[in-house]
Amino acid sequence: MQATLAHPHAIAPEGSPPGALRQALARAESRRKWRAFALTLPLLVFLLITLLVPIAALLQRAVENPEVANALPATMRALDGWDRKDAPGAPAYAALVQDLARLPDSSDAGALARRLNTEVPGARSLIMGAYRALPVEGTPEAIRAQLLDKDPRWAEAPLWQAIAKNGARWTPDYLLASVDLQRDALGHIERMPEEQRAFGGILLRTFHISLVVTLVCLLLGYPLAWWLATLPARPANVLMILVLVPFWTSILVRVAAWIVLLQSEGLVNRGLMGLGLIEQPLALLFNRTGVVIAMVHILLPFMILPLYSVMKSVPPTYLRAAVSLGSSPVAAFFRVYVPQTYPGIGAGALLVFILAIGYYVTPALLGGADDQMLSYYIARYTNVEVNWGMACALGALLLAATLVLYGVYRRFGKAELSLG
Repeated sequence: MQATLAHPHAIAPEGSPPGALRQALARAESRRKWRAFALTLPLLVFLLITLLVPIAALLQRAVENPEVANALPATMRALDGWDRKDAPGAPAYAALVQDLARLPDSSDAGALARRLNTEVPGARSLIMGAYRALPVEGTPEAIRAQLLDKDPRWAEAPLWQAIAKNGARWTPDYLLASVDLQRDALGHIERMPEEQRAFGGILLRTFHISLVVTLVCLLLGYPLAWWLATLPARPANVLMILVLVPFWTSILVRVAAWIVLLQSEGLVNRGLMGLGLIEQPLALLFNRTGVVIAMVHILLPFMILPLYSVMKSVPPTYLRAAVSLGSSPVAAFFRVYVPQTYPGIGAGALLVFILAIGYYVTPALLGGADDQMLSYYIARYTNVEVNWGMACALGALLLAATLVLYGVYRRFGKAELSLG
């Protein structure tokens, strides 16, 4: 491009009018932009396939509710206009049997039964019992009587209410449940009963553990990063390699090492007892203390690196100038040096906090029942409960929290730059 601007006659013949020269320059600029776009296209496609598409699928599955809508279309038509107070009439029973008979195989009936069982305990046995009893024939009244003979619970309204409520292909139920809300039988949003509220407390616990880990990382990482920034280049590079050593070790290996160190007969308790600081072993494992210690060890480099990069750009003459003007070294450090490292503090804290709220392995192995974070329940709903909708809703909740935190950081960052 520099050659093009320096030698315009290379793209337009000598004596051309100014308009032709401008068009030639515009075409050259356009070709340059297209070449740059072609070079970045593979990376954009890679990000689209590995990041954006999975996130879009997660958000879609968090509001998708296909099981009832796909399996029971005739039943939904029969329930149209039902007041949802008492059990429906005989035509709804006949439509239900008709829909169950049309299911391709038992796996579809199983998916329907699992979905309804999340709404009404015992619905799985009702649906699978009716499916195994097929064929059920006769008039709608006769079909209703056969189902009631098989299980009197068919005369109760809750199962039919769950079927009617989940007849739409899209539902907010999973997202509502992730914040301890629900829809009643008539579709009105309300708070869950107190004994069923769980995810609000789990989310607060996740934020609390992440905040504690972030603060500890900041308290440990700030003086270490400042010391590294003040060292000559050669020893600083050697020590920075030691900071990066944890990146070369598997998280599982590090967690296993902490189990060995923190157990009752581990090196930490033995060392403290050998020094006479304690008489009985401390409870450092399978509780919040062990979780915080291991997470700080794993995430500390993510705090040090942003701080170090910012501190290296702060001229040391600023502190000397403040001291020479009469300020004490401590006051000069906190009033001159620390404010210039706020971008590094913000970037490191944001990075550590976002990584911490998504932790699963470390709390699962080192924590107790009251120390599990939100990611543990995402894994549980995925692998144990096989409730993909709830797992994706909790994942969407984590994604939303991450985006909000990033937005807050960007807002404060811009405000700081404008004040500066």
